[in-house]
Amino acid sequence: MAIDLLDQKEAAKLAQEVEEFIDIVKIRTPIVINEGLSAVKHMSKSVNNIQVLADLKIMDATVYEVSQAVKFGADIVTILGVSEDASIKGAIEEAHKSGKELLVDMIAVQNLEQRAAELDKMGANYIAVHTGYDLQAEGVSPLESLRTVKSVISNSKVAVAGGIKPDTIEEVATEKPDLIIVVGGIANADNPRAAAKQCRDIVDANS
Repeated sequence: MAIDLLDQKEAAKLAQEVEEFIDIVKIRTPIVINEGLSAVKHMSKSVNNIQVLADLKIMDATVYEVSQAVKFGADIVTILGVSEDASIKGAIEEAHKSGKELLVDMIAVQNLEQRAAELDKMGANYIAVHTGYDLQAEGVSPLESLRTVKSVISNSKVAVAGGIKPDTIEEVATEKPDLIIVVGGIANADNPRAAAKQCRDIVDANS
């Protein structure tokens, strides 16, 4: 579950409410911009059985920024796939040094197939197909990109994000990605716990 429109206390409360149905809680970039890494720290102290992902979308000074995210309790940190190779390799090494993971966000990457193969060889833990809000508004789906990335990687896990909701998650789950990221479909639902359970049941049924 990804959260981006709440403050850190509201975000932690929501995560606790749905914790039994999710594996990872993602503190998305808007919260980090608004409240800093303290939001990551607060979340890491508020949940017990799930990982905390700091969606920093870093691109430069990556070793330092990963080390800071880890210091504040992040289990997974995001970097942009359009970053320089040296930046990504440094971020991967820094994350692994602390026993943590790096997720490479493929938003705005033009040659998905080539870049995914390169990142796979670099040792990225996750390669995330991401259809951003602006493209979602144009009706773009992440499914085709997901299939493309899955076809060229052998070591990394594949994640997918972009407009996924309880009533659309099944078509994504049938593609069997390693991680499905749901944002508003849970966080903005009238009953987040029920929405999270519905998503979990569908994912488990297709695993």
